[in-house]
Amino acid sequence: MLQTVNLTKRFNGQAAVDNLTLKIAAGEIFALLGPNGAGKTTTINLLLGFLTPDGGEARVDGSNVASDPIAARRKIAYIPEQVMLYPRFTGLENLDYFSSLGGRKRSRAELLELLERAGLPEKSAIGRVSTYSKGMRQKVGIALALATEAKALLLDEPTSGLDPAASHEFSQLLGKLAGDGVAVLMATHDLFRAREDATRIGILRDGELSGNYTAEELKDVDLEQLYLKHLAASPARPGEKAEPQE
Repeated sequence: MLQTVNLTKRFNGQAAVDNLTLKIAAGEIFALLGPNGAGKTTTINLLLGFLTPDGGEARVDGSNVASDPIAARRKIAYIPEQVMLYPRFTGLENLDYFSSLGGRKRSRAELLELLERAGLPEKSAIGRVSTYSKGMRQKVGIALALATEAKALLLDEPTSGLDPAASHEFSQLLGKLAGDGVAVLMATHDLFRAREDATRIGILRDGELSGNYTAEELKDVDLEQLYLKHLAASPARPGEKAEPQE
């Protein structure tokens, strides 16, 4: 569903993403961990087509992002750390506007149902976005992913700034989307949410995938210690995979 093959992006000669190969299947939640500057946001921007790769390719449900960007974008939804909405519009009006831009005009009842599924009841949906918390804004973003029938969802630090209850609720929504077959890529610093939510966890270091583990492989592993060991270790040679350590 989401795939990168030897994906590479350089800035001023320095590789921000370096021969990155990933494959995220329908129904998977892949948490991409890494420090600031590791290449997480650059990877997302390459998958969205906001950046042109210097090598390799990115694909969304088989569509090459660079050569067929329109087809790729039709299958993908993106929720950044700060969801940008029109503050003078209601949540309902924002959803109507952005889903219409994507070519999917829906009735008021359908839009309210989508917002309800995303955890935003009608009473909140008809309120101005200027009064919304970050968690409420994110729910509009989730509703938009539902409205556009996205096959893949990209998230950049989605739980940053959320209180524990809102973070837990957001995670439940991600689980429901994955249960419906959506492929989810979540770039995050939140080790707790990564362990709780992800079916697979990758550790990005200097643009390279230093580790790639299933949730089962990490069941009895101290994720924080493993993460820190990856950051301290020498970069793995191509094809190598570091082993989980307690």
